[in-house]
Amino acid sequence: MKEQVIAKRYARALFALGQEMGDQELHQYGEELARLTAVIEEAPQLLKIFKNPIIKTSDKKQVLARIMEKSDIGTTIQNYCLFLADKERLGNFPDIQRTFSELLDAKAGILRGKLVTAIELAKARQDTIKDQLEKQLSQKLVLEYESDNAILGGLVLKVGDKVYDASLRAQLAQLKEQIKKG
Repeated sequence: MKEQVIAKRYARALFALGQEMGDQELHQYGEELARLTAVIEEAPQLLKIFKNPIIKTSDKKQVLARIMEKSDIGTTIQNYCLFLADKERLGNFPDIQRTFSELLDAKAGILRGKLVTAIELAKARQDTIKDQLEKQLSQKLVLEYESDNAILGGLVLKVGDKVYDASLRAQLAQLKEQIKKG
C-alpha cells in the first residue's frame, strides 16, 4: 500500500510537469518511462540493485546512467531518475511508470481492462463486444482478452477497480444462495 502512495506522488509530480510543458512532452515522458521500465523488467537483478539499501546511491546512479545512455532518454527524465535515486525511490520505478501511464490514459479518456470469457473469442466477436462496451461506457476501451473455462459461460469484465460478472458461474452461485435462503 505504501508503495502505491509513493508511486502516485512521484508520478503525479512528473505528470504535472509534463502538462506544463505540453501534450507532446507529456507523451514523450510516458514513452521514455516505458522504455526504462522495459529494460528494468528484462533484467530483474536491476530492480534488486535499486531496492537494496546497502548499495550506495552513487553506484545506483552509475548503473542508471548507463541504462539511460543506451535507451535514448531525454534530459528531463534523466534528471527525474537521478532525483528518484537521491530519494531512494528507484525501487518504485515500475509502479511510478504504471501510475504515469494510468494518468495519461485518464487524460485521454481511455479505460483499460480485461475481458474473460469461457471460450476463446474470434477477433470479429472481440471487436463487436468491445464496440458495444464502448457505447455503453461512453469511453474508449483497451481490452486484454482471456479465456477461463471455470466461468462456464458468459463473461467477466474487469475495468479499473470494477468487476462486472455476467458469468454462468456467478448466476449459479446466486441461485444457490436463493435456494438456501428459501
